[in-house]
Amino acid sequence: MKKIGIIGSGAVGQVLAAGFIKHGYEVTIGTRDTAKLNAWLEKNPKAKVASFEETARFGEILVLATKGNIAGDALKLAGLANLNGKTIIDATNPIADAPPQNGVLKFFTSPDGSLMEQLQAQFATAHFVKAFNSVGSAFMVDPDFGGVKPSMFICGNNDAAKQQVKEILVAFGWEIEDMGKAEAARAIEPLCMLWCIPGFLENRWSHAFKLLKK
Repeated sequence: MKKIGIIGSGAVGQVLAAGFIKHGYEVTIGTRDTAKLNAWLEKNPKAKVASFEETARFGEILVLATKGNIAGDALKLAGLANLNGKTIIDATNPIADAPPQNGVLKFFTSPDGSLMEQLQAQFATAHFVKAFNSVGSAFMVDPDFGGVKPSMFICGNNDAAKQQVKEILVAFGWEIEDMGKAEAARAIEPLCMLWCIPGFLENRWSHAFKLLKK
């Protein structure tokens, strides 16, 4: 049983934490407001709630599930020593604090850089793997699309870390598309924009991406 530390207690963090528990992992979820998780804990009594620092120390694998604009601050609170050498599943997106334009989100990054690259440079001894950022939280664990496995696009610089994440994604019901090194996050993060457009324009949120191959 691997120990998973979830840094972030919003919808994504809660869904992934429950998913890891369902699949047999030991989970601690980190938050700056433990009261917000009282109702969630009643449904997930096997989970533990702690500070970001305690959560990062606990987890053998970490999940970064905060808003993109506070991701770096959350990792600083977690403590660099607690991140050293660990796989961090980066589920964040660099969404700017501005409304969508015709259904298109605005990012605070440029096309030639990604949030994950910024985080990897800032916390260089950790091993970031981008995943879970291009689908809604309702479909992150055991997605059901009529027997068709959706595609999860991942990237990262460390092959061993990516292998750990691939094993999790297989258990969670995903087909994996490994896009290579961290620079690929420049293409993967904007998938969040594309995924959200039908939702903002037509209130359609029940979809995922599939890469067709022959």
